[in-house]
Amino acid sequence: MPKLHVLLKKEEIDDAKMQEDKTAVIFDVLLATSTITACFWHGAKEVVPVLNGDEALREAEGRETDSFCLVGEYNGKTIEGFLDPNPLQLKEQIKGKTVLLSTTNGTVAIRKSAAAKKVYTASLLNGEAVAKKIVAVHRGETIVAVCSGSGGEFCMEDLYGAGYFIDCLMNQTNHWELTDSAKAARLFYRSNAHQAEKILKDSRVGEMLMRSGFEEEIDFIANCGLIDLVPWLEDGKLVIK
Repeated sequence: MPKLHVLLKKEEIDDAKMQEDKTAVIFDVLLATSTITACFWHGAKEVVPVLNGDEALREAEGRETDSFCLVGEYNGKTIEGFLDPNPLQLKEQIKGKTVLLSTTNGTVAIRKSAAAKKVYTASLLNGEAVAKKIVAVHRGETIVAVCSGSGGEFCMEDLYGAGYFIDCLMNQTNHWELTDSAKAARLFYRSNAHQAEKILKDSRVGEMLMRSGFEEEIDFIANCGLIDLVPWLEDGKLVIK
């Protein structure tokens, strides 16, 4: 029976282990993977996850001005000259465009997981859709849910998102053997299944966002299963098909 495992922060990603026919599902609930989900919901053509602002600027070279948007933050502050990676504020600016996205944790976790057989991004918004995709396409594979964390530390909201995804998955099939980290994530979610807003707002990153006036954004991100879209990494770009 294949296993389902949870990494508590991106620093736990091991390239060699990822290459062993594993499928990775990346979580950065506040905010990167929620923003990615929302970008596609708002009509973005594709999302290019980059490691930092400098790489985003290099990716922008040679592109037609109206074909892309630079979106990014570093340590919680919007990069100068970039749009804020806020899932609600981006709605009017990204339709039909390539989003060049740089974040401190989420896009780094995506790039660090690129050695996996397949890489998906998930959040509370689309966790159910990703679970359905995994059941349909990856039943024989080991699944690694990667919590991005923040600054080398574990993040409560990422574990909650991973737990939601695992619960959706296991409600469809018991095809996977859960490791203890996966069982812990699922138990945490099931113990707080109707408290997504509270969990997000009580987390360290959530408290920081609340102080900055982002309560509406957190309320939006807490909508479990709202969006039926599954972004996955192809040739360095996140796409939906």
